Amino acid sequence: MPAQSSPHALRPTTALSTPLQALLHLTGATSATPVSGDVTVTGIEQRSNAVRPGDLFVGLPGANSHGARFAADAIAAGAVAVFTDAAGAALIGDVAVPVLVREQPRAVLGELSAEIYGHPSDKLRIIGITGTSGKTTTSYLVEAGLVAAGLSTGLIGTIETRIGGRRVPSALTTPEAPQLHAMFAAMVEQGVDAVVMEVSSHALALGRVDGVRFAVGAFTNLSQDHLDFHKDFEDYFAAKRRLFDADSPIAARTAVICVDDEWGTRLAGDLVDPITVSTTGTATWSVVGEIKTTGGEQEFTAATPDGDLTVRLRLPGRYNVANALLAVATCAAAGVDPAIAAPALAVVDVPGRMQRVEHGQDFLAVVDYAHKPAAIESVVTTLRGHLDEAGTGRLAVVLGAGGDRDMAKRPLMGAAAARADLLIVTDDNPRTEDPAAIRAAVVAGAHDIPDTDRGEIREIGDRAKAIAAAVNWARAGDVVLVAGKGHESGQEIKGVKQPFDDREVVAAALDALRTQQSPRADSEDLTVS
Repeated sequence: MPAQSSPHALRPTTALSTPLQALLHLTGATSATPVSGDVTVTGIEQRSNAVRPGDLFVGLPGANSHGARFAADAIAAGAVAVFTDAAGAALIGDVAVPVLVREQPRAVLGELSAEIYGHPSDKLRIIGITGTSGKTTTSYLVEAGLVAAGLSTGLIGTIETRIGGRRVPSALTTPEAPQLHAMFAAMVEQGVDAVVMEVSSHALALGRVDGVRFAVGAFTNLSQDHLDFHKDFEDYFAAKRRLFDADSPIAARTAVICVDDEWGTRLAGDLVDPITVSTTGTATWSVVGEIKTTGGEQEFTAATPDGDLTVRLRLPGRYNVANALLAVATCAAAGVDPAIAAPALAVVDVPGRMQRVEHGQDFLAVVDYAHKPAAIESVVTTLRGHLDEAGTGRLAVVLGAGGDRDMAKRPLMGAAAARADLLIVTDDNPRTEDPAAIRAAVVAGAHDIPDTDRGEIREIGDRAKAIAAAVNWARAGDVVLVAGKGHESGQEIKGVKQPFDDREVVAAALDALRTQQSPRADSEDLTVS
């Protein structure tokens, strides 16, 4: 993998200069001191450790602290002004630079960032993909289609951000507005034509994508997630709708909606002339005939407005057929010939999404990011289908739930995974919560499934030992699924992120199995059935 870029590398090399007075008027802010016409702004940043000379520093209220507390550090680094609210201004006090004050500064942060960087999204073909599951896979598939058509692309999402071939890990599915518009400006500077980006519900609700001009918006599906952030399902759905509603300032010019679930159907029904996609019924784009599967690869026929089209995939699962169909329709909406885009999907692999780990074993080992009840159920069903196709074999699932997140989904996750022949409940990212309490909720949900419909259930807190136990359990023809973390390279426990990559741990367990040195669960681990 290419060297990772620093935060500063995600900015354009040539900065525009915008008079601070113009920004004062744009935001409707006030300043306790006169703003000189000589003060110009060349960037915007809300991370004090990433401020460059000429930046406008943004101090926003946070969950644990107010960003204005770091204003002194930002000014020392060269910030020429601060933009904050009244509480932030009180924390800052008297400083040598102007302090712009506005109630709810986040409400204008997107447009402010766009202005400072010259509205770069106007110069790009921005494709936003939202939904509960499938955003990452669909993004990779769309990008492949665009590249096949000869476009220079950028990618922003859960796994990584790519600009001109440089890759950086993604801390947020959708970056904050200052970083996002800086990325767009850097992409324009480097000759990028089109950008494919995941758009999370948090980003939509918090205004992270405000100021972005979306050419195409695509909707995958909606199922339970993030109800620790959204007050209820309707609130979650309302956040997603911001990408499509005609009265939304960020509404995409063209909407492509998968209508395989009730939420997609409802959304499409509320829009004027959306492009619809379905694997189960009538739509603008639909699947016709049989879906052919061979060794985890799939082939299907898409009925399109211009005739039938063959689509091939390396990714298994009915849900990936929906992702692929949505991707080709999205490419078409972005102006790419689907006959060019579709063949490119056949060679796409997505890190941590149904990713196989092969170290000479005689069974299938798969790592997947599924961490929502519906996604887990889909992956389990897909792998069950693989076993049914082979006519033999058993399924083991290793699964945990994240701490400090939607607690209501934990038992539902356990129930979704319990239909495996073996479910090992383990730790995911406990964060600040008690890992045992999280596991208990998942185990309780698994036990809600009748004995006749579920397999063996074990609880092994140590994730590496849990993975090893599943690998040791497997025999020829079986499938081992390690779910929940996918591409992640760390495990967060009590505020500390330790190196941990499911793919590497599975590979190590497979190697140990081959040499008969595989670690097994010790006597401290609790086993229940």
